[in-house]
Amino acid sequence: MNHGRDDQSLEDGLDSDEQALRRMLQQAVQTVEPRDGTLDHLRRAVPARRARKRQAAVGMAAAALFIGTAVPALLHVSGATGSDVNPSVAGQASQAQGGASQGKADGSESTAGGSSGKSQDKGKGTSKGDGKGKGSTPGTGSGAGTGPAATSAAGTPVCTAEQLGSATQSMDAPDSAGTVYGTFRVVNISTSACSVGGAGSVSVLAQGAADATKIGAQRHVAGDAAAGLPDPSTEVTGLLLQPGAAYEEKFAFVPSAACPSTGGSGGTTDGGPSATPTPTGDTGSTAGTAGTGTDSGVTTQMMREDGTADGSVIVSHTTEAGSPTVSANVTNACAGTVYFTGVLAGA
Repeated sequence: MNHGRDDQSLEDGLDSDEQALRRMLQQAVQTVEPRDGTLDHLRRAVPARRARKRQAAVGMAAAALFIGTAVPALLHVSGATGSDVNPSVAGQASQAQGGASQGKADGSESTAGGSSGKSQDKGKGTSKGDGKGKGSTPGTGSGAGTGPAATSAAGTPVCTAEQLGSATQSMDAPDSAGTVYGTFRVVNISTSACSVGGAGSVSVLAQGAADATKIGAQRHVAGDAAAGLPDPSTEVTGLLLQPGAAYEEKFAFVPSAACPSTGGSGGTTDGGPSATPTPTGDTGSTAGTAGTGTDSGVTTQMMREDGTADGSVIVSHTTEAGSPTVSANVTNACAGTVYFTGVLAGA
């Protein structure tokens, strides 16, 4: 190549000042020479620089795509409201639903006058009411296995005997048919929440002239003789019990016969003047500790002033945890059936 001719052609197109400046620059760099390996370095560095630029461009495009898709989704989630939003407060009473069995007893029952705990004796009766207040297994109560299965609420521990207390009972006056309705109430006396483990057990005990063979207990079902009890669908299978909160279980004594009247010679006669059961409180007593009745129904009968033998039925409730136990004494009651519910959310 003829650089001299090229340089001359370039200078011909410049004015005198530009030509002078060009010569000064050429003289300044005449002594400058590249180091060894400079060309190889440039051959490697230029492609690497281009690759880094491409990678940076791809990364910026990916980041822009992520921001363009994530931000609208985040705004949509944070702004979601309405009836579909349902925070998880598992186990609350409002979330609990009725038990599947809803009062169908399986025959596992405790004998009348038995202990306040779970019975080990398995009855052979069907425990189905006939609508007239007659149980097919007279004188028997309910074991815990007859109620709906209880579930813990959101992993909350099941209530222990130490957490449950302040058990009370209340009874209403007999209605026109002589049926007595009552309520057992249990409170969480601890400082931490727990879940109710199950419906517990209900037992009955004949007193005085009451005939143990004519007294039964069975789970309340829709359409039975205790129409005043809550519908079984209102029972709950899992209830979160906050400190100081309470749950209830209701019962009803439906008489099937009046207490016998006494004759002049001191004997008794069935089918005497009709008598209405009378509820009386016996808070805190345990089943099987009161009364002199026996399982055979042979008792020492006492006569009231109206000439009717004195009989009563003690209805006891024990929590699933085994304690506490509370009892209600239905007086002027000698034969009939006790119907009881499962766990109900307390007021």
